[in-house]
Amino acid sequence: MKIQNMLQKDINRDINGVIQVGQDDEHSLVQELSEYIITKELRRHFNTFFHNYSKAIDNPTDKIGVWISGFFGSGKSHFLKMLSYLLSNQSVAGRNAVDFFKDKFDDPMMYATVVRCTNIPTESILFNIDIEGPINKDKTAVMRVFATVFYNHLGFYGDDLKIAKLERFVDKSGKTDEFRRAFEQVNGESWVEARSSYAFFEDDIVSVLQSVLGMSETAARNWFNGEENGNMSIKLLVEEIKDYVDSKGKDFRLLFCVDEVGQYIGDDGDLMINLQSIVEELGSKCRGKVWVMVTSQEAIDSVVKISGDDFSKIQGRFNTRLSLSSASVDEVIKKRILEKTEDAQALLHMVYDKEHAVLKNLFTFNNAVLDIKGYANGGEFASTYPFVPYHFIIFQKVLAEIRKHGNSGKSLSGGERSMLSGFQEATQKVQNKDENAIVPFWQFYDTVHTFLESPIRRVIDRCQTAADKHDGLEQRDVSVLKLLYLVRYIDDFKANIDNISIMMVDDIRTDKIKLRREIAESLERLERQNYVARNGDTYSFLTDEEQDIAIDIRNTSVDSATIVQSIGQTIFSDIYPSKKYKYNKYDFAYDQYIDETLVGSASGGVRLRFVTVASDYYNAPEAKLLADSFANHEAIVLLSGDVHYFEELETAAKIRKYIKQKNVSQLPESIQDIIRKRQAQARILEDSAKKQIEKAIIGGAFFINGEKVDIKYGDAKIKLDEALKQIIESVYSKLNFVNKFFESDADILTILNSAPHQTVSVGTGANNEFALNEISQWLEDRHMNHVPVSMGDVQRRYQAIPYGWREVDIAALVARLIISQKVEIRYGGAVVGKEDKNLVRYMRLKSEIDKTSVSRRIAPSEDDMRKAVKFLRDWLGQLSIAEDEDGLVSFVKETLIEKLGHYDNLLIEYSHDHYPQKEAVENARTLISEILSQKNDNVALIKRLLAKQDDLKDATEDMEEIETFFKSQRGIFDSARKLQNDLQHERDYFVTDPTTNVNISELSSILVMVKPYGRIKDLSDLIQNIKKAYGVLLKQKKDEVLGIVQQCMSDVHTLAGVGSKATDEVKKSDDRFTEFKKKIADAKSLTMLDAMITQLLNYKDQVCKRIETILHDVPVTPGVKIAQVRRYDVFPVKRLTSREDVDAYLESIRKKLYDTLEANDGIQIN
Repeated sequence: MKIQNMLQKDINRDINGVIQVGQDDEHSLVQELSEYIITKELRRHFNTFFHNYSKAIDNPTDKIGVWISGFFGSGKSHFLKMLSYLLSNQSVAGRNAVDFFKDKFDDPMMYATVVRCTNIPTESILFNIDIEGPINKDKTAVMRVFATVFYNHLGFYGDDLKIAKLERFVDKSGKTDEFRRAFEQVNGESWVEARSSYAFFEDDIVSVLQSVLGMSETAARNWFNGEENGNMSIKLLVEEIKDYVDSKGKDFRLLFCVDEVGQYIGDDGDLMINLQSIVEELGSKCRGKVWVMVTSQEAIDSVVKISGDDFSKIQGRFNTRLSLSSASVDEVIKKRILEKTEDAQALLHMVYDKEHAVLKNLFTFNNAVLDIKGYANGGEFASTYPFVPYHFIIFQKVLAEIRKHGNSGKSLSGGERSMLSGFQEATQKVQNKDENAIVPFWQFYDTVHTFLESPIRRVIDRCQTAADKHDGLEQRDVSVLKLLYLVRYIDDFKANIDNISIMMVDDIRTDKIKLRREIAESLERLERQNYVARNGDTYSFLTDEEQDIAIDIRNTSVDSATIVQSIGQTIFSDIYPSKKYKYNKYDFAYDQYIDETLVGSASGGVRLRFVTVASDYYNAPEAKLLADSFANHEAIVLLSGDVHYFEELETAAKIRKYIKQKNVSQLPESIQDIIRKRQAQARILEDSAKKQIEKAIIGGAFFINGEKVDIKYGDAKIKLDEALKQIIESVYSKLNFVNKFFESDADILTILNSAPHQTVSVGTGANNEFALNEISQWLEDRHMNHVPVSMGDVQRRYQAIPYGWREVDIAALVARLIISQKVEIRYGGAVVGKEDKNLVRYMRLKSEIDKTSVSRRIAPSEDDMRKAVKFLRDWLGQLSIAEDEDGLVSFVKETLIEKLGHYDNLLIEYSHDHYPQKEAVENARTLISEILSQKNDNVALIKRLLAKQDDLKDATEDMEEIETFFKSQRGIFDSARKLQNDLQHERDYFVTDPTTNVNISELSSILVMVKPYGRIKDLSDLIQNIKKAYGVLLKQKKDEVLGIVQQCMSDVHTLAGVGSKATDEVKKSDDRFTEFKKKIADAKSLTMLDAMITQLLNYKDQVCKRIETILHDVPVTPGVKIAQVRRYDVFPVKRLTSREDVDAYLESIRKKLYDTLEANDGIQIN
């Protein structure tokens, strides 16, 4: 069945696709009224309007404003026109307007309300304000448009308010007919035809004004030449309107139906306020008898750029607000154009049942939004055929975007009006095809062709000409180009090959795979000819200017190395950014290569190399790839050539270089817009290239360490992980020798502090057995070849291929060999014991490992070790001595170091006194130090110990008496030394005590003996006897000194006398002498007591001198010299045994006194 015959209505009938409020010919009105479709949305809006309008019939109101909003093509103008005709209930082709709607309302109550409203006498003034309004707008422009259309409605000349007001005055005077006859008699032409040119007929009009209105010639000419009569205010206009409405009866209604108010006002707040003032004044004065209904592309709150109270007032004036959308556009089109006959419905249902799987496959889009889809069921297929549901959605968006982006396109509407034309014209093109035909989307291009800007049409026409001449293009290419233009601005639609192919389907039986291939070929031809640009996997239409820029970009040269570098950056920074591959406990660094270029620094381990199509290596024989991958320990990824990652990055690089070469800010705005789009395209291409590179990796060939490997599953990262896993397992063949892992210094210290580990299962490799053998054998080889080895050498060797062990695990293995006594560590030439706190640092710290040597350990002979153990047991008298090398050496070191410390402490004691046999201690210490000088060489230490064993025994014997001295005799020796020192200056006191003198001499002789140990016991008795004799002398001396104190006190009291004036001085002296007595009692030294005697006598002399001065008050005679002589000096202590002794004693006293007097004027004996 032909599509033409499927449709209920003639597809070739004349349909007015664009509704114009001013189009009122009968044919158009009949079609608009009869074919008007009330959708669910419109039914709701009709109900809202008539509900509010009908209430105003019974209850006068000032809420007479109706705001009808909707985007382009939503049907708001059509809706307004229908309201206008319904309410005025005009007769069209012999039928009242309401009769056309009798079957359109499915709610009887609603239709009854409509009929009631239409039965009220109503006149409607329907106009497009954008057409009627003045070009030069001022604040009163809206009011002047209202005045114009109102006066025009009354039959006056509203285009000139001066003339209109004259006609209104004449009409109120009842002289309209007389005025017009008079003018026609004078002028010869009717007034209605001539009034638009009244300025040329001054004399004729003046004459008529004189004859009809009785004006003087002067007054008439003043009116004609004056301007004040053309002035108008809202108040005056509303009064005129109210007078007119009132003159029509109490039920009369007048409607102002204003189309495109929003477009006319724009963002001019003054015009909006002007409209609001008109509506407010009409509402308050006319009380519901005059209504103002307007349309706007936007809702009122989107149009008005006014805030605060003014905006609230504007909203209040338009209390009825109706918002239309194009959501039901498909419903209108299906009913007006695509409604099928019953036979066609049955046929199409049958076709769907048979082909529904094919249809689903044909119309499954890639990355589309949910509402862009194919058929849901047979009913939808039958109602939309020969179209697909997505046609309604996308074509509506196409019309909106074309209007937005093209000047000419602004005359388009995106709703059911131009869509009606589009779907009708597209249907007409396939009307002679059968039920297998589908309208391809490019067919809609002809609907919008004439509205497009010439640069767009020129591109399509040029493409058509090239196709007609077979100049590199084919006819299908033109259709594809038309399609790409239509979807150029549709964000919801991704113009890739798959989606373009779907929209090019023109038959249910289309081979989709073949069609896709043909479309791909078309796109390639169009791209070569610069009609389209490819942006990743999407394509876009290019204008003339865009084509020129595209050619320049295509001709811009870029270095392929830059592209390769960008690929490397994408792979190693975005797709696979990890610098190390984690394999069990290991983190393997790997060298990153793109073609022959190293990215970053080399680690010296395995490699991961990507080979791009830009490399000569890309076409190398497979054998070379295998050989190189083996030789270089690398995984080579030969990127797939089936994806266009290189071309996309090359295009992006060309775009960026082209833009960099241009002074963009100095270019025309249109060119700047294109360049900005190209910049965005470059970013998209770079993002797309990343995905393409991922695909190239997934589809690439992998050559791993000499083998071609098929990694079947996974994304790019998973495949690269697997490649690195395989290269590591292949290259690091001895990696698994380490099967027990360590993590820190603490783990290594635990090893060093533990006993040697006994391997339970020899030959199984458990507990790192094979790894230990590897290191041990290598160190043995180095030793045999006399090659020194540092810890750094060990670390580098076993971290490298084929081992790959971790640094901490290598250090732990060496620690195991240390405690097994198989290797030794030296630092600065000295052996480092396992107990050394710095050992772990020497094995691990990068700054230390090359200073640390590792060598096979040379053990002392078993004979030497046996001899050493035997000697130590004999020497120390200790049986529990370790017999293994480390245990024995450790014991020797600890024992000798302990003895060395002990001897050092003894020598410190010798610094306190001249203790006996210091030389023996020094010799013993020197001997121990000499043996310990070999402590860093186990063999040398044991040999030196054995060589010095006799010396050690002798030294031990020599030290026995010294050790006993310091343990038990030193205290007595120290006491004797102290007593000797105390008596050093008091030996003369014992001149009359020969026994004590002998004791002191004997004590001193013992203290200076070389080996006094046998006489130390005698020191106690000597100390006791000497101290006893000293005590006797001390008591005698104290008694003597106390006697002197008493004599001094007596002398002072005798000199002062009783009741003398020197009482205070005497009291002070008594107190002082009492203090001397206390000191004497506490004294421990004879020398100290003798010193007190001198002090006492001196003090007594001073006191006596002061007392004499007080008692006699004798002034000192100048020049008289009196000698002060102490009695004790004159009369010294002496034993007299005969008269001769007495005479001699007295004679010596006499001689002393004479001699003193000879030299002085007098003697004062105290």
